[in-house]
Amino acid sequence: MTSELTHEGTMREVVTDLGVLRYHEAGEGPPLLLLHGSGPGVTGWRNYRGVLGDFAEHFRCLVLEFPGFGVSDPGDGHPMAMAMGSVGAFLDAVGVDEPVHMIGNSMGGIVATNVAIHTPDRVNKLVTIGGMGKNVMMPGPGEGIRLLMEFTDNPTREGLIRWLHSMVYDPAIVTEELIEERWALATEPLTLEIAARMYSSKAFAANAAAAKASGSTPYWAQLHRISAPTMLTWGRDDRVSPVDMAMLPMRDIPNAELHVFPNCGHWTMIEAKQAWTSAVLAFLTREEVNR
Repeated sequence: MTSELTHEGTMREVVTDLGVLRYHEAGEGPPLLLLHGSGPGVTGWRNYRGVLGDFAEHFRCLVLEFPGFGVSDPGDGHPMAMAMGSVGAFLDAVGVDEPVHMIGNSMGGIVATNVAIHTPDRVNKLVTIGGMGKNVMMPGPGEGIRLLMEFTDNPTREGLIRWLHSMVYDPAIVTEELIEERWALATEPLTLEIAARMYSSKAFAANAAAAKASGSTPYWAQLHRISAPTMLTWGRDDRVSPVDMAMLPMRDIPNAELHVFPNCGHWTMIEAKQAWTSAVLAFLTREEVNR
């Protein structure tokens, strides 16, 4: 199945109040929404192309491209806020009104977690890949986030390479092809401008100050509200969101389980592909026993 799926063959688009949202669709069955992370040159396709075929054998897979990352219409807001708003708009636009399984990588995991907190009727089962939670033992932000801010402030090819290496345990994954693929989209002027709203050092500091001043309850303090069965997946050697961040969601989400993969960085679905896919498929396809 994997070899049959192509970027062009799976690409779709739908018009919403947020503009045109593009996505990839493959497979039949219960709906599975896959949400990508952030960072230079990221797309949903690049996050999930290696595992899409495996999931498409069981589910109707919908890989949403968030606004502001160079594939869907850009939008004029903060990338995280636009991502939060796009999930419901997208599901409504493609006519999915039943609860869906959600897989979210890093930022996409935070988005899916917020959906599970605030609109629980949207989520059947939740899978996150690093990213969500709160630093407990390691200082924040993590190394990968600091390198991401450095690249956003000064977008050089060398800075991109340093950031890419912080994402993985095995440096061999950072190939010339990967570097060039990410560089082309990451340095597109509008994509870079939108990234600066979230990850420039000035924006990062301003957003943190605004969140503190607002007095609003952060999402990580509301994890107990998640009713969906949840699977937290983490690379043991994650340098972007260290694995100690998993401790809070592991304890606070009522029906959560934690899977940690050794010799693996932030891109668990890429670096621990076989083990990760096997574990996630087992979780998504098993019947839940009422507890």
